Amino acid sequence: MPELPEVETIRRSLLTRLPGRTIIEIQVREARLRVPVDEEKLNELIAGRRVTDLARRAKYLIIHFDSGSALIIHLGMSGQLLLVPPGLPFDKHDHVIFSLDDRLELRFRDPRRFGLVVALGEAELNDYPPLSQLGPEPLAADCKADYLFERSRGSKKPVKNFLMDQRVIVGVGNIYASESLFLAGIHPLKPAGRISRARWQRLMDAIKRVLRDAIRQGGTTLSDFRDSDGNAGYFQVALRVYGRKGESCHTCQTMIRAQVVAGRSTFFCPKCQR
Repeated sequence: MPELPEVETIRRSLLTRLPGRTIIEIQVREARLRVPVDEEKLNELIAGRRVTDLARRAKYLIIHFDSGSALIIHLGMSGQLLLVPPGLPFDKHDHVIFSLDDRLELRFRDPRRFGLVVALGEAELNDYPPLSQLGPEPLAADCKADYLFERSRGSKKPVKNFLMDQRVIVGVGNIYASESLFLAGIHPLKPAGRISRARWQRLMDAIKRVLRDAIRQGGTTLSDFRDSDGNAGYFQVALRVYGRKGESCHTCQTMIRAQVVAGRSTFFCPKCQR
């Protein structure tokens, strides 16, 4: 599933190409996504509008327009957002097509159809529930270890699950939670409320380091993820524990273990993460 670095990679790859462009036509080839695509509202709020900026909130990409309206896109489990030349044959999973005034097409492709494509008016944006209920951005300067320490007091939830709660902190999904906990030397099953302030500082530093490294390397491509030009990410070659069950830890040579926690595979080194 695309996480924060993957969405940020797409935002950056589109940031030099979409602002100033106008959406001249919208084609919905398949409306049955996680939330049915409202083609009428897309045309009402987006068609004929000029792109002014691209932002990201958690794992949501937000495309802003000169009218004040916005296009919210979530990639779900397998979504891609591709900028392609006109006339390129459609993939069977190209569900929503945005034609631009420079003749390029922005295509939302999603084989599993868990993604989201929603148009919002200016007055709707701040109150849109999926955005209004989110925690702070982990890479923001004011997102500090003290916040996570205070928020975790009394919590018996495993720290990995705590980090993946988007109401607590956004964008730290399964891959990057596992990698951050390894760097911080914290076992993923340790109760969040039993982690000291000093160890939360180590973990916050690790989260920021892992996310920044992943963004620099274009995200992690394990199966479907591509940037807007169709390029895969490279962070998967730097993974320390995720997906490495049965392989040797790069630090201590102990065998990496995996355990299913709350339905998600959790990878860790039993020696480095006591």
